Amino acid sequence: MVRKLDDAERAALFARFPEWAHEPARDAMTRRFQFDDFAQAFGFMTSVAILAEKMDHHPEWSNVYNRVDILLTTHDADGLSARDAKLAEAIEGLL
Repeated sequence: MVRKLDDAERAALFARFPEWAHEPARDAMTRRFQFDDFAQAFGFMTSVAILAEKMDHHPEWSNVYNRVDILLTTHDADGLSARDAKLAEAIEGLL
């Protein structure tokens, strides 16, 4: 089983990624990404999908035209884990 982040680790995660918000009801991290158009948003989603598949850790997300909303949490841990931090870092690297 994957270990859930403790309070100090969670605080450090959000200090490292200030653009991400904490969703306390699900112990998740969320971020909205905006692009110039649908093609750029979809291209970004494709790149994230490739990373997520390689990491075997998949986001919850939605896309409306030029906007992509991503929620990361680890279901096996019932909240945030190091897997979410690693995927957030990889996503940030795409920008």
